[in-house]
Amino acid sequence: MKILISCAKMMNSDCTIELPHTSIPLYQSNANKIANIIMQYKAEELQTMLKINPKMANENKLRYEIFNTKLASKTPAIFAYSGIVFKYINPSDFTPADFEFAQRHLNITSFLYGLLKPLDLINLYRLEGNIKLQELGNISMFDYWKTKLTDNFIKEIKDDDGILCNLASNEMKKLFDWKRITKELKVISPNFKVYKDGKLKTIVVYTKMMRGEITREIIKNRITDLKELELLLENYTQV
Repeated sequence: MKILISCAKMMNSDCTIELPHTSIPLYQSNANKIANIIMQYKAEELQTMLKINPKMANENKLRYEIFNTKLASKTPAIFAYSGIVFKYINPSDFTPADFEFAQRHLNITSFLYGLLKPLDLINLYRLEGNIKLQELGNISMFDYWKTKLTDNFIKEIKDDDGILCNLASNEMKKLFDWKRITKELKVISPNFKVYKDGKLKTIVVYTKMMRGEITREIIKNRITDLKELELLLENYTQV
């Protein structure tokens, strides 16, 4: 069984944990190419493209300028992203065996790196899926990655047991040919809802918390069986 989660906008380079090993992203050359393009943009252009404030625009301008230099600080993906999902995964107390299991089963989407393993070393960056770069044919990052990720992702899951636990946000489906994903694989996409005002409602913060917590439970308990996964999800969701 494979797990899919989304990247986060918030990132940091803090990682003081001793890891069993690290790895190079599968699509590192693509990331380098994209970074080399974006580094040509002015901070003011990045501010508009990424819809961020001037301080963040200058910060990300520098990140891209040093992306392919020794000045860039690389961090394992599972620590580099610091959004709610990753806070609830809480890898700070993972054992070497936990990291090894995560490396084999967990995939993290990225608009810059395509698809990542937890121990892949990555640079800090900011990018959005709807960004279009003229140098790449003026297509969105979603369309850029779709043709590159789908075949390999399907093959990887089929080589395992054909089961995908999809804990990523809905927009991440656009990084793949999702019709093929659902046709060729057994996809479990949990719905996280809470009772509010007498109705079942989707609360974004709660959903992110549960995605992180369930990812952690799968890793910590070495869950690879569909029935075990369904039992776990019964405690949190309506599947």
